[in-house]
Amino acid sequence: MKIRVGHLYPEYLNIYADRGNIAVLARRAALRGHELAVESIGLGDELEPGGHDLLYIGGGQDREQALIAPDLTSKDEPIREAVARGVAVLAVCGGYQLLGRGYRGRDGSLMPGACLFPHETRAGETRMIGDVLLECELEPGAPHPLAGFENHAGRTLLDPGAEPLGQVVFGFGNDGESGFEGCRVGRAIGTYLHGPLLPRNPWLADWLLSQALAHASGGDPPELDPLPDELEAEAYRVAAGRARARGGRR
Repeated sequence: MKIRVGHLYPEYLNIYADRGNIAVLARRAALRGHELAVESIGLGDELEPGGHDLLYIGGGQDREQALIAPDLTSKDEPIREAVARGVAVLAVCGGYQLLGRGYRGRDGSLMPGACLFPHETRAGETRMIGDVLLECELEPGAPHPLAGFENHAGRTLLDPGAEPLGQVVFGFGNDGESGFEGCRVGRAIGTYLHGPLLPRNPWLADWLLSQALAHASGGDPPELDPLPDELEAEAYRVAAGRARARGGRR
């Protein structure tokens, strides 16, 4: 089956190993006999709500985020409609921030976002940097650990009742205080974790592929055949070990 991926602003939001995440999705899809067809969606390009099975948006510097923010907000309704139709989303770092209501600077100004995730990000005084370990449960009764690296000054505050991607075991997470990291709305997930994220967390890559295949087929998410993930397991082990070395949740 062909999995249609819309990669938002790859020429601007591309500093956190986003190509690595796309490469993992493509390889793991191919090993199951599927094709990942990636389309770049840039400034001024139209986004069709039913035109993709998975949307991906990465991270960037403040200047690049400011450049794409007005265009992204012009795509807010198609993005929300796509998610309502069952399209999967992975948003990382700056992309995660801008899929909320926006980023509020220390001067009180707001860089508006696409309003997919129920949160707002506010500028902090210091950066939160280091390896992170989460406990996630995207499917009831199937908890998974998730390891990654965070580097952000923004404090993302979830609205009451919003669903986080996971609970922080080691690291800072969204704001360094709540114990939450990331956010989830249906098949859309946003996170500060990069490095890249998917090579060391193959279960999450497969979850995204399964959700995208469900949209492509119009059915339920399929159970994917397991793959030999010895190298991925070692990458996770190293990242999780560094996170544990930081000590308790910060």
